[in-house]
Amino acid sequence: MPDRQRADAVRNYARILSVAEQEVAAHGANASLEQIARTAGVGSATVRRHFPTRRALLEAVSHTRIDALAARARELADAGDSRTALLDWMGEVVAYCVDARGLAAALAYDGSAVDSVHENSCAAALSAAAEPMLDRAARDGAVAPDVTVADLIALAVGITMATEHHPDPTAQANRLFRLAVAGLSPGLPRRTAPADEVR
Repeated sequence: MPDRQRADAVRNYARILSVAEQEVAAHGANASLEQIARTAGVGSATVRRHFPTRRALLEAVSHTRIDALAARARELADAGDSRTALLDWMGEVVAYCVDARGLAAALAYDGSAVDSVHENSCAAALSAAAEPMLDRAARDGAVAPDVTVADLIALAVGITMATEHHPDPTAQANRLFRLAVAGLSPGLPRRTAPADEVR
């Protein structure tokens, strides 16, 4: 009987996650948990047993994209130009967040303690993967030494959430990202640093 229960639980999880991916893609981070339960053919309590919080659901839905962004950060860690590598990665983070509804919310800071069971595992995975790349950029003088991966993620999340209702969110997010990188004062004398740094 325990084996049967475990098999049922695995099937329920897979079905709930599949439906959740579709609902989040259609409705974003505010997708209805009740609708997910109905479509998956399970009770709301079953959904909450597998995903006790909305963040847990969003993190599970975002898992594949987070893995891809983490792998990309590791790939770029030894790229020739550290500034270009960091900005390329940041551009991909912004593009993923715009394209994948729910991803920005999964990455957003929610006030959880770092040792909490509800720690943001998506942001933690990206931070661990991107730190070597950021450290190298800081050593090269391509980025201010006090910039953290958490800062970069917050920038990507903020841009995404600010543009999600724009008629062309991708173009607007790209524009804001370029502004953030270049700075807001084009009339000032330009140098390779710090005017071109990620601030």
